[in-house]
Order: sequence, then C-alpha cells, then structure tokens
Amino acid sequence: MPSRTTLAATTAALIALAAPMAFAAPVPKPAAAQAAAWDTDRAAAAHAADPGSVTASGSENDASGPGAVADGDGTTRWSSNFADDAWIRVDLGSVIRVSSVTLDWEAAYGKKYVLEVSKNGTDWTTFYTEDDGTGGSVTAHTYPQEVTGRYVRMRGIQRATSWGYSLYSFKVYGGEPAPASTTRSNLALNHPAYGDFYQHAGNSPAFVTDGGRPADLKADQSRWSSDWNANRWVGVDLGATSTIDSVDLYWEAAYAVDYRIQVSDDNRTWRTVYQPSASEVAARRADVKSPGDAVGRHDTVRLPTPATGRYVRMLGVERRSFYNPAPATAQFGYSLYEFQVWGTGGSANAAYPALPKDPGGAYTTTFFDDFTGSGLDRDKWRVVRTGTEMNPVNGESQAYVDSADNTRTENGALVLQSKYCKGCTQTPAGTFDFTSGRIDTNTKFDFTYGKVSARMKLPVGDGFWPAFWMLGSDVDNPDVSWPGSGETDIMENIGYGDWTSSALHGPGYSADGNIGKQQTYANGGRADEWHTYGVEWTPEGMTFTVDDRVVQTTSRSKLESTRGKWVFDHNQYVILNLALGGAYPAGWNKVTSPYWGLPQSSVDRVAQGGVKAEIDWVRVEQKK
Repeated sequence: MPSRTTLAATTAALIALAAPMAFAAPVPKPAAAQAAAWDTDRAAAAHAADPGSVTASGSENDASGPGAVADGDGTTRWSSNFADDAWIRVDLGSVIRVSSVTLDWEAAYGKKYVLEVSKNGTDWTTFYTEDDGTGGSVTAHTYPQEVTGRYVRMRGIQRATSWGYSLYSFKVYGGEPAPASTTRSNLALNHPAYGDFYQHAGNSPAFVTDGGRPADLKADQSRWSSDWNANRWVGVDLGATSTIDSVDLYWEAAYAVDYRIQVSDDNRTWRTVYQPSASEVAARRADVKSPGDAVGRHDTVRLPTPATGRYVRMLGVERRSFYNPAPATAQFGYSLYEFQVWGTGGSANAAYPALPKDPGGAYTTTFFDDFTGSGLDRDKWRVVRTGTEMNPVNGESQAYVDSADNTRTENGALVLQSKYCKGCTQTPAGTFDFTSGRIDTNTKFDFTYGKVSARMKLPVGDGFWPAFWMLGSDVDNPDVSWPGSGETDIMENIGYGDWTSSALHGPGYSADGNIGKQQTYANGGRADEWHTYGVEWTPEGMTFTVDDRVVQTTSRSKLESTRGKWVFDHNQYVILNLALGGAYPAGWNKVTSPYWGLPQSSVDRVAQGGVKAEIDWVRVEQKK
C-alpha cells in the first residue's frame, strides 16, 4: 500500500485504494516488513470516495457507470461508449499537486490515450501520453512536471479493441502544497523536490515531500533512492525565502553515514548549515548489519542558528555499509522516505519549471563524413583501443586496435573489419584472439540534439555485433558514469539478417531493461544490404528510423513518467564499432563456446579473412 494520499472524486473526499508498487528495494525486505502499518498520525489521512463525483462521456450500460472506478471494488468497472474519443474525469474537490495516476485496465484497454489535468474542468493540460498501450496496471508519475489541478481525466484517442475503454479503477495521488506560514510548520509538504540521479520513476525525489512513510522505517514504499554513488543529493523548493530552524530526515535502511544540510537562494549556490559530528559519523559507520536485519533511522536536525533560504537539500557524503552476507561488505545508494523542513515563510506557489521544448527551425549539417579520403580523417574521428581509451565490456571477445587491418577507408566507405589470430594480440587489458575496429567523435565533435544518421551494410552471422550509437560525453566522470551518462543505440545488429534494434539506456532503464524496439526491414530487406539508420534527438524525445521509416518513438514525458530520469539533455558523441560475441548476442543465440555468443562457424568465417561492416557516410544535422 503506498504512503501517498490517494485522491479521487468528490468535493470532500479522497480515495484510499491499494496500488501495488512494482519497484524493487535496494536491499531485500522480509515479508513482515512489507506489511508494516503506516504512521497515520504523520501521513495524510485517507477517506472513502464518493463515486458520484466521477463523470464520463458515456457508458456501455447502467451497470458499468463511471463511479465504478472509485468504489474500492476491484471487480467492478467503468465501460465507455464505443468511441475512440471517450473520456472519464475525476473531481478531486480542491486543487492539489498530483504526484501520480494509476489506471487499472480491463481487457478493453486504451491503445492510445492521454492523461490531463485542469483547475476549472474546462482548460486541460496533458501530462502523460500513451501511444502504444498494452493494458494491465499503468502508473504514470508526474515528476518532474508541474501537475496541479482539481480535475484529472483520461481522454481516449484509440481503442485497442472494438469495444469501448474499460477501467477497474482510476487512482490519483497527491496533496495540497504547504502554504506560506507565519507559525512554525513543515514547509516542504507536497512541494517540488529535486535531486541528481535516482533509481527509477518509482523512487524519484518527489517521494520525499509526499508526507508518507512506514512506521517501522523498513517497508519498501514512498521513498527517494539515489543510484549507487556516494555524492548524491535531494532537496526541496519551499517557494519563497524562509527561516528554517530544523529538518527531519526519515531514512530507509540505506541511510547516509555522513551528510550535509545545505540551503540556497537559487538552487545552484549552496551554504552548509549542518553536518554530523565526527563521533556521530563514527557511530553510524559502525552500525553494519545484513540488509534483511537493517532498519532506517529518524534524524532530527536542529540547526545551531536558524538559516534563511528558499531551497534546502541533503547532500550525501558517505553511504551506510551492509553485510550481504557476512563477511562481504556492500553499499547501496541513499534512501529517504521523508524530508521535512520546519520553520516559517514559504509559499504554496512553488512549481516545477516547464520542461524544455523543441525550439523549431530548420536543420543544417554540422558534421559529415563520406569517407572518400585516402584514410580515416582523424580530425573528425578518434580510433579507440582496448586497454587505453576503454576496457573490455559486455563479455565481448575482440580487442579494438588502431590498425588498417581493422579500420580503413576503401572504395568510398569506412570499413570496420574483424580478424582472428589465437593469442596474438597483447593489450594493457589482456591477451585476445580477435581484433576489430571502433571509432568515435569524442573530443572531436560532441553535441546536444540533432538528427544523426548513417548509411551502412552489416555482416550477417551469429555473434557479429556491429553498432551505430551515441554515449554521454560525461561517461568517464566518476560522479556520473554509465548509465547515468545516457546511451542512445541508433542501430544494433547481432548477426540476424532480418532485424536490427534501437534502444535508450539510462538510470532505471539500462542493459536488459532498456527502452528499445526491434525492427524488421520493409519489403523483405536484409541487414547485409545498404540501409540508412537514424535518430532525431530533441529536448522532447527520440524518434528512430530505418530508411526514413519510424521504428521507435520515445518521449521524454513518458520515459520519466514510467521508467526513470531523462539523461539526454547534454552532449553525446557518435560511435561506430564491430564487436564479436558478448552478452547481447549470447542472450539470443545461447552460444557459450568456443566464445560467449560466438559459435565455431562464426569463428571460422573471421579466420578465413575476416568479416566487415561498411559505412557509406555519417551525418549530424542541428537546428542553429
């Protein structure tokens, strides 16, 4: 059961419906902890809803009216009239900050629909767009969008079946932001919260100001969780300059051993107003338990002198250690149920800033290479070497080397070619039987937003893994690293002739959990023929294409609502490479020998003269 107040319907009521959270804790929890009672004295109270406050465009019959989504009965449902533009609306009774919406679909679900909010029931703002729905239970988190209003509706665009839209429940979570106060109060309640990297959409910074926490400080509910890095922070916008005398931190078991409380006037320049003493840090550091036995803690931080500022944050310095199991030591991220800021001042008008928009305008070419020169243009490209510019990754079998045998221009095309020689290649990262080519534009051409495309012809065969992709330019920063840097896979092929894939990787959606799609070629095309692969990258999302045919569209709004932080608002660089074997091919072909993901038949092909990927040209276009 979530700790957030569930709001839906009626001018005086809130819906209290259980909404299972499909998010993993950073540390295992025993079953008893999952059932821990909520501290209802400190969390917002829940009340029964009036189904009569839910309205809709129409219903299939009297037995399936809109009130069924708010009656607390998971077996009853609203069924709309048989129209693509049908809608259902919830009246929350007052204007609140909406933190999430959960739709529990019956078999007649929405293929395309939007979630909208309104303060007056007339003027609507879309905060979530679904363009490829699959039914089931869908939770759309609003962070980091500003979503405030009295009314929330689901407006259908396209039905998945010939029937109408059918919902078992429509759940809205949120609360009224703390107003300006001349008496001491928690100024942070339901205010905008901020942070750097977090685990996924279900553990965003927004959870630290929703007023909810489990009484035992152990259950996996309503919490911010950073990624696994010591230098992470979470903070709150109080809305106006405030006088702050104390802060309450309700930690999950993954608490900070050492941290700073800081204040700011502009959310950029920070002043430290509190840090634990050396003895306090030592005592917290000594509290090492197994994850199953560990519990959270409540820190009441009374400032030595009241501080003034609009923004307040907790900056982590050192994470707690766990035995996992003894005697091995493990560390996770920071995990905070609730961040209360006590004092006077503030304003309920605090709001998240608007998300960036595509500025419009015409594209012009800012980078182009058609590989017609006598050799690789090293003013445009960096040749990557295993053990120097990068270390081995993904269980791949090749070493990348700087050799014309592996990277060259030929007949007006770039050739990346793999070679085989048992035990012949010595690198700082070890000895390899295969060599291959990898180039990138890092330090030569790093950029933000644009159309990126290349015309390519790929080798077909189990375990051959050519790729055309981009990586965040801050990937080598230890405070960022992967997947916090972001990765954009424009095209990957793992040896199958009829399909390639595209994907996005970031915190909460990396590796096998990436946001990706497979595409098959139109009109019986094959990977070993010439095709153009591309992506249009804007502040609002990514659109992937093959031969100008859209194969994947991922909006920033949907990504952050359902998966995790959008990390594609800074420079990336272009990469072209030909890998052999490794995790992605092995996941499909199930080959384990003679190399992981690379069968003997493919080894023989490489040994007989090598396999190659060819690139006719690469282009980047940007709006200037």
